[in-house]
Amino acid sequence: MEHSKASRQDLLGSERLLEQTILACSRTASEMVWERLPPLRTDSRSLARNRIVTTTSRPNPAHAAFDIIRTKLLQGLTEHNWTTVAITSPTPGCGKTNVALNVAFSLANQKECRTVLIDLDLKRPQLAKMLGIEAVQPLESFLRGETDIADVFLRHGDNLAIGANRQPVTFSAELLQSRETVRVLQDMRQRMDPHVILFDMPPMLANDDVLAFLPNVDCALLVAAAEQSTLDEVDICEQELSERTNLLGVVLNKCRFSPEKYGY
Repeated sequence: MEHSKASRQDLLGSERLLEQTILACSRTASEMVWERLPPLRTDSRSLARNRIVTTTSRPNPAHAAFDIIRTKLLQGLTEHNWTTVAITSPTPGCGKTNVALNVAFSLANQKECRTVLIDLDLKRPQLAKMLGIEAVQPLESFLRGETDIADVFLRHGDNLAIGANRQPVTFSAELLQSRETVRVLQDMRQRMDPHVILFDMPPMLANDDVLAFLPNVDCALLVAAAEQSTLDEVDICEQELSERTNLLGVVLNKCRFSPEKYGY
């Protein structure tokens, strides 16, 4: 009996050691992928013009608003063990890409959190333009499996990777729901091992791209614009998102409210 008990303990110990070894190898492999990413070189004038306020220190009061969104998002993801977030809006001009970028850079301040931001607004890509990036490989080639991670992703600091794009895709909905796109994104997730993946999607009511891609995300964040988005538009989007994924929340953008009111 004692010999049998010792054998079981040895077996459990070996299994734990194997799991730890596999986990360590996986982390090492993902760290190598991140280290190979070219650095992101943003244009300060583009950042200022497009109100990307979370890349630097915190003189801008808007920084606090995006930090609040960041923290609530992280708490929601952790609570449900989620990773992937679609960021969309009812219509164009609500500022969803601005929110996606500011939340991504705010997440980068969480040093233990790896974040990936991908521009899947394929008909009207904006990330590269807002960051002032000139030379970026077409994201369509990456989603078709024709180019590698290091060809399209740029690294900000040690823990934020951005897959921007400048070339529109005509048949974007078809590409977003193709098996190859799903495979490529799963491969990217496995190799980079991020804690958070943000997908900057098109406006929901503009086309069927968001509906086509929602089966691939854990949850969604809806960005509405104050004095622009109507209640009917928000209601329609909330219903669609709730039926097809988990609605993480609604962000009211372009609001005149300022945290300066509370003296912070």
